[in-house]
Amino acid sequence: MSAGFQCKQFYIAHDRCAMKVGTDGFLLGAWAPLPTTGKILDIGAGSGLISIMLAQRSQGLVPITAIELDTSAAKQARDNIRLCPWSNSIDLITADILAYQPTERYRLIVSNPPFFQQSMPAKQANRQLARHTDSLPFNRLLEKAATLLDNNGVFALILPSAVIDAFIQLAHSSGWQLQQHCLVFTKANKPQRSLICLVPANSQTALKPRRQTQLLIHNPDGSYTAEYQQLLADFYLKFANRKQ
Repeated sequence: MSAGFQCKQFYIAHDRCAMKVGTDGFLLGAWAPLPTTGKILDIGAGSGLISIMLAQRSQGLVPITAIELDTSAAKQARDNIRLCPWSNSIDLITADILAYQPTERYRLIVSNPPFFQQSMPAKQANRQLARHTDSLPFNRLLEKAATLLDNNGVFALILPSAVIDAFIQLAHSSGWQLQQHCLVFTKANKPQRSLICLVPANSQTALKPRRQTQLLIHNPDGSYTAEYQQLLADFYLKFANRKQ
């Protein structure tokens, strides 16, 4: 296992994190709709990857609050943030999101949340915390995000396809409306993840028609698709820069 991941403009160390840098974080960090005003909240920041990606995309002009419960991961995220070019725009807080009571509201909330339910427990306590919903059940996450999002805000998440239908149903019953849904396929006809945007059902944004898209990561020969390369072009060393 490598000690970290080198991106084009920053490095993410993850040797002290239970959950290592992976495709899910890159997908959400590159896909989430970037606000032009307001603030961003990253729930469960882990290594800090998503917060730093959003800081790069906004050129450090949008304030970001990153919250991480696990102390080891939070220390590593703080180190990663300190060394990135946009460190002044990211505030890392070691705290339980369920106990977080800020005075401000956020225009964008992002989360790559724990998603394992009723499965075999992880051997390491911090990995159990990062992977399983015990510490952050879906209903509590939705309730908390609703109190932290401003009236015109968006809640963007990535979740496995196996749980997405139940999560969306729970979101609807909790006062959310699905605005965007991107089905992510590793290979054709094999959906693995869903990227979604939720908005408050009583907001003006909820009046817009729902948008559903698809993203295929690999071609039949195993190479990366042009769409995936375009999405991650500003981050992966192996991908050519975006065409101007």
